[in-house]
Amino acid sequence: MTAGDALTLFDDPDPVSEAPVDDRMLRVRQIYAEPAAASSSRGRQVIARFPDAEVVEVPSHWQIPDLHGNAGNVDRWVRVKTETLVLGVKKSLAARPNERSANWIAPSTANGCAMACAYCYVPRRKGYANPITVFTNIDQITGYVRRHVARQGVKPAPDQCDPVSWVYDIGENSDCSVDAMVSDNVADLIATFRGLPTAKASFATKYVNRQLLDLDPAGRTRIRFSVMPDDDARLLDIRTSRVDERIAAVDDFVSAGYEVHLNLSPVVLRDGWERDWTTLLRQLDDTLSPAAKAQAAAEVILLTHNRDLHEVNLGWHPKAEDLLWRPEIQQPKRSGNGQDNVRYRNDVKRAGVATLRSLIAAHAPWLDVRYAF
Repeated sequence: MTAGDALTLFDDPDPVSEAPVDDRMLRVRQIYAEPAAASSSRGRQVIARFPDAEVVEVPSHWQIPDLHGNAGNVDRWVRVKTETLVLGVKKSLAARPNERSANWIAPSTANGCAMACAYCYVPRRKGYANPITVFTNIDQITGYVRRHVARQGVKPAPDQCDPVSWVYDIGENSDCSVDAMVSDNVADLIATFRGLPTAKASFATKYVNRQLLDLDPAGRTRIRFSVMPDDDARLLDIRTSRVDERIAAVDDFVSAGYEVHLNLSPVVLRDGWERDWTTLLRQLDDTLSPAAKAQAAAEVILLTHNRDLHEVNLGWHPKAEDLLWRPEIQQPKRSGNGQDNVRYRNDVKRAGVATLRSLIAAHAPWLDVRYAF
């Protein structure tokens, strides 16, 4: 059935907020939906934004044979991201401690992404395809977040996440800037944290969505624009906003009431990387306003890769693996979620972090590094 047919099975949808969809990013033709998700207010909103899409009922957002574990989707890697959405209900609500980028990882309101960064860890858990899954029980999620924040009380001491506020990452498994085109989940999260004086939301992004400028975050949401040298990004950051566009947007988001940090991520070690990161740091220094620099901070994250994802990439984007797969300087790393990853050898990584810190000190001394790993 089409989305229009599906809507006739339920009450009339709530009015659809105007959120133009970038049709270069999303041309949705198929929406897999759990019945409870499709019939919810948020589910009806998503379906109404894509009126020509076919709605296919599924028992679970994790049980979609055409997507999960279908190796044939390697040949359709980007097409699946462009043309498919999934609607589900988030069953388990929990905030996990993090203590790196954020104090807590908030319950997801989405996972998967319409972009196709070659090093992304999310598809490692979903098997050959990771289009956006929207969790429609947003009121339950925001209610849980409010209660969790209340239980923490006032933050007792500064830490590397923030000197005053508890920080909650709201986009661990997705890119919130793109999610905001699909539903109002991100707008609802930003509104939630606007009313929480002891906490702030945080998410990393590689997409400049200027609709977010109208959401009045009141300083309670931190956006972390991920940046890397443009030559690396053109090869590895597929379907994202160009790095120049991300940098150019920083001042506008600061003016709109966001705290804006930078993720220097991932740092890919290859011939000439020091020269290209020097160019990028000088660009940041030349471009950002004094107001943006005064509130900026950075995370430095050297590349971690994955053997299974390496095999997937060889099926759709093998050139990326020339940079990402460097066994002569990499070592195995067992991740916290049980994945078999690879990262740079300890000595190589240690030297890379030290070099980048020295480049930051020389060319962007205003940029405080919150952590590096």
